Amino acid sequence: MAAAALGSSSGSASPAVAELCQNSPETFLEASKLLLTYADNILRNPNDEKYRSIRIGNTAFSTRLLPVRGAVECLFEMGFEEGETHLIFPKKASVEQLQKIRDLIAIERSSRLDGSNKSYKVELSQQPASSTQLPITQSSNPNGLTQQHAGNSEGQSSNPPSAPMVTTDSVILKVLRSNIQHVLVYENLALQEKALACIPVQELKRRSQEKLSRARKLDKGTKLSDEDFLLLELLHWFKEEFFQWVDDILCSKCGGQTKSRGESLFPNDDEMKWGANRVEDHYCDVCQFSNRFPRYNNPEKLLETRCGRCGEWANCFTLCCRALGFEARYVWDYTDHVWTEVYSPSQQRWLHCDACEDVCDKPLLYEIGWGKKLSYVIAFSKDEVVDVTWRYSCKHDEVISRRTEVKEELLRETINGLNKQRQISMSENRRKELLQRIIVELVEFISPKTPKPGELGGRISGSVAWRVARGEMGLERKETLFIPSENEKILKQLHLCYNIVKDRYVRVSNNNQTISGWENGVWKMESIFRKVEADWNMIKLFAHIMIFLVPLKLFWKQN
Repeated sequence: MAAAALGSSSGSASPAVAELCQNSPETFLEASKLLLTYADNILRNPNDEKYRSIRIGNTAFSTRLLPVRGAVECLFEMGFEEGETHLIFPKKASVEQLQKIRDLIAIERSSRLDGSNKSYKVELSQQPASSTQLPITQSSNPNGLTQQHAGNSEGQSSNPPSAPMVTTDSVILKVLRSNIQHVLVYENLALQEKALACIPVQELKRRSQEKLSRARKLDKGTKLSDEDFLLLELLHWFKEEFFQWVDDILCSKCGGQTKSRGESLFPNDDEMKWGANRVEDHYCDVCQFSNRFPRYNNPEKLLETRCGRCGEWANCFTLCCRALGFEARYVWDYTDHVWTEVYSPSQQRWLHCDACEDVCDKPLLYEIGWGKKLSYVIAFSKDEVVDVTWRYSCKHDEVISRRTEVKEELLRETINGLNKQRQISMSENRRKELLQRIIVELVEFISPKTPKPGELGGRISGSVAWRVARGEMGLERKETLFIPSENEKILKQLHLCYNIVKDRYVRVSNNNQTISGWENGVWKMESIFRKVEADWNMIKLFAHIMIFLVPLKLFWKQN
């Protein structure tokens, strides 16, 4: 049975179940088991409210269903509706519809448990690449380059599965072969010209020159170059002025707010032309109109639409970097995110750039700030493929324990083989240059890392529900609110002092009460941290060197 034929009997009755069947056998069995549990709990206890809601942040849901193609769509087809923090099975929902989808899933699951799993693996490996549709994650950009991500997303199981026996079907290897070809689209000179026509190059250069001049006055020994500051300006422009994040689109008929049904529509010819293999259905309750949201995978089309989620952002931003002459890599993360790396000749290293977040050179942001459980992070460029996982982690032992998708030896051999093929016509000098860079990277990878200011916060792109569901809110920080005591109310005075040397507050008007740590007295803050200059015997409050020209925000609040 070929992959495209799986679920053909249920496809006409349920597009979601047919889509669920496109996952790998292991992923399908795990997801279907949980889906059946949710459905059976309701069918057995129809009047028990606790079984009619699923918390989006629940570990089982966020790690075993949310990343799996078609899984959440199955819940929507059963009758679940999306709330702010939960998926709800309302009392008005049809139990018959729930039973129908549940039975379709059970039939497909039984067919695999009865022994078709083995034959499926063998026959799938014999299919030509063009007919094998790889699993797509529900939560990120399914039609960006991340569409070939599958299996466990960032919320890895506490007991990671053993290394797979059928390595030829590994998602990782398929992503390697696919993305090394896709990034060549960024080298299309006509496409780069189209991108340049969209970018206010002269204005960005003017801004970068001004900031570089000011930076050199403050730090005469800086190694940062014009290109470094131009990159920062490009990042900021892309997020603030050019591209838009999409959760739910506006209705094309009445202009009102729509809501995704969690269902996929069949792409038309024009949408397929631009790589939109998946089209989301966004429904408007006001005018009862179904709006199409194609998930385009062609950066040329993205220059026109200028919207999407992380896949579209990274896809288009990487093109813009190449159009401006930066050496750029498209970076794919197995735990469901994508971004860009740009090489800095002045610093002689690759810089992490996330256009969704408008951040540069904060590689530990995902592991430390967002709380991601990283395993594989692969960078792709016109010249090479590089496993850059170790740049983005300071917990290497934990990462190694999660790298079970493919044998390390096979991964290394595959990457070396792809690079050898890609560089076969390359000049000797260029090959030596790339080799020297790899050596520098390897030294960086094995060097101990500690989180820097700016890498500790959670994700900012996407809705709160989106970030909570994906576990990317980061560590919660208490917002301090000063409430006058009875004595302070009588005196009509709240006297608060901060000692920058001892790093503590003294509440003079409340019996000299002390609060240790400047951040523990702050209501809100942005882009600021405390630094001790031991050599100068000085202490400062200031922002990171790469963003020190951005206006700081620091607030205290009294009730």
